[in-house]
Amino acid sequence: VTTSIKKFTFHFHNTTVNIFVDLFLSVVFSNHTAKSKKSLATPGVKNIVLVDGVRTPFLQSGTIYANLMPHDLARAALQGLLNRTGLPKDAVDYIVYGTVIQEVKTSNVAREAALGAGFSDKTPAHTVTMACISSNQAMTTAVGLIAAGQCDAVVAGGVEFMSDVPIRHSRKMRKTMLSLNKAKTLGARLSLLGSIRLSHLAPELPAVAEFSTAETMGHSADRLAAAFGVSRLEQDEFALRSHMLAKKAQDSGLLSDVISFKVPGKDIVSKDNGIRPSTMEQMAKLKPAFIKPHGTVTAANSSFLTDGASAVLIMSEEKALAMGYKPKAYLRYKTKIMPYIKKLPDALMYTVSLFSQVGAPPMEKFNSWGGSLSLGHPFAATGCRLVTTVAHRLQKEGGQYGLVAACAAGGQGHAMVIEAYPQ
Repeated sequence: VTTSIKKFTFHFHNTTVNIFVDLFLSVVFSNHTAKSKKSLATPGVKNIVLVDGVRTPFLQSGTIYANLMPHDLARAALQGLLNRTGLPKDAVDYIVYGTVIQEVKTSNVAREAALGAGFSDKTPAHTVTMACISSNQAMTTAVGLIAAGQCDAVVAGGVEFMSDVPIRHSRKMRKTMLSLNKAKTLGARLSLLGSIRLSHLAPELPAVAEFSTAETMGHSADRLAAAFGVSRLEQDEFALRSHMLAKKAQDSGLLSDVISFKVPGKDIVSKDNGIRPSTMEQMAKLKPAFIKPHGTVTAANSSFLTDGASAVLIMSEEKALAMGYKPKAYLRYKTKIMPYIKKLPDALMYTVSLFSQVGAPPMEKFNSWGGSLSLGHPFAATGCRLVTTVAHRLQKEGGQYGLVAACAAGGQGHAMVIEAYPQ
């Protein structure tokens, strides 16, 4: 990538912490001038294509979607994909969906959403969880199934619903409740009830933090900002840029992957509601959100908790053409990324400061339609949004290659090269 950087346009996905947390570093590389005649196709290897992709509007948690469930959003995305592509429901060989914060009633949300969307009950569906690259992994699974000859058409996607996360009773309370189910006499039940203390009633709230370190993304970003000398001003400028570009893209109709969704009991939703162009003066008034009082990460230069779902249709090129589709892009190389830079202490691959060490993208090619700072970041749904955005940008800008790269909790990552389909 760094040796041919002049050929590409960048689109980074920004999330929790603006300038260097494009937590889903989605990069679109697209040639603005003449396309290269060289394709990344490998002789003897099946071409796999993105036929189309859609998503529900990404909304701030606790707003219009608040009374729904995750499978409602996932179902809407799947139905939207069917409507957009005209795909016969029985033509799909497999469905794989990502999610991070699971609803216990629908642990295999892929299956529940698929059945709700009207797919055949003979079509298998499974759910994957891999933090913020969950839908990236769903797409990688789809590509693998097709490359192995097991499937010709796979739907991949992801959903995240932060409006209603699972809140548990304390462990002591849970143990008492389970024992109550097993108690056979009234005396035993009364004894167990009498053992309950007020402290047992305190709920356990889920935290958006690493289990192994208990550190949140915001806290980590504050530390990295200090380590790499990323100022509050730079972060605010980057966040403002994201919102301005997203607003421009939204007003220009470039966010065509967004489908309208009729929320039961409410109006039809057709736009993301987190885009909020502001001013540097207003952003400067906000206080640090994580490391106080000297941190640089604030609510203004961070992504917000988001509800949303996405879905893409992936096929072998042969199958897509046989069904009369004009694919949007080829899905080429994909890889898992693990930290590998050993000389830089505490280096994480999602820092723009770190990219400056190996070849930073030109800003004019970077997130030119906004990113997750402005559009929102429903953890498991963002990956498919990135790939669809890459495909649309390549078409709009006349580019040939795109790169989607993403980091995830646990020091994991994912990257995929996108090649524009010949028009």
